[in-house]
Amino acid sequence: MLTVSDLSKEQIQEIKDWVEGGAQMADVQKRLKEDFDLNATYMDTRFLALDLDLDFHKEEEAEEEMAEDIVAEDSGNGEPPAGVEVIPPSGAEPAVSVGIDQIAIPGSMVSGTVTFSDGEKGTWMIDVDGRPSIDPETDDYRPNQEDLLDFQAKLQHIFETQM
Repeated sequence: MLTVSDLSKEQIQEIKDWVEGGAQMADVQKRLKEDFDLNATYMDTRFLALDLDLDFHKEEEAEEEMAEDIVAEDSGNGEPPAGVEVIPPSGAEPAVSVGIDQIAIPGSMVSGTVTFSDGEKGTWMIDVDGRPSIDPETDDYRPNQEDLLDFQAKLQHIFETQM
């Protein structure tokens, strides 16, 4: 797992410069490999972006707007109750729904369920070392990038409001 402590100050500044120049999450992941010879999963890159407080211009704004819309539809008071799935507004395109387990899977700090926009379901967890994982019901299933972004935005919202 790639973390901020694996990077030099110069590398951190260069990553920030990429984002200021308009790079998006996938661009950062690709350039980590090309420029620094660092293999980073999408989730590694996402957590790195959170740790460095990177401001992705278009992508992040869309995630925040989507999260605000979901909160407004879900409960009326801005905070969904614990254990309740976050459901997209009615009439919207199919979206990702995320649930959180009241009792975490053994070996994890937190876990839950996820249903992606194409109907595929799975479980997710963050282990005691902070590493995320998704275990889809269908072998070899990989959610698309939009679903991963939606999943991460909803998960972050849950953590901000309930944890």
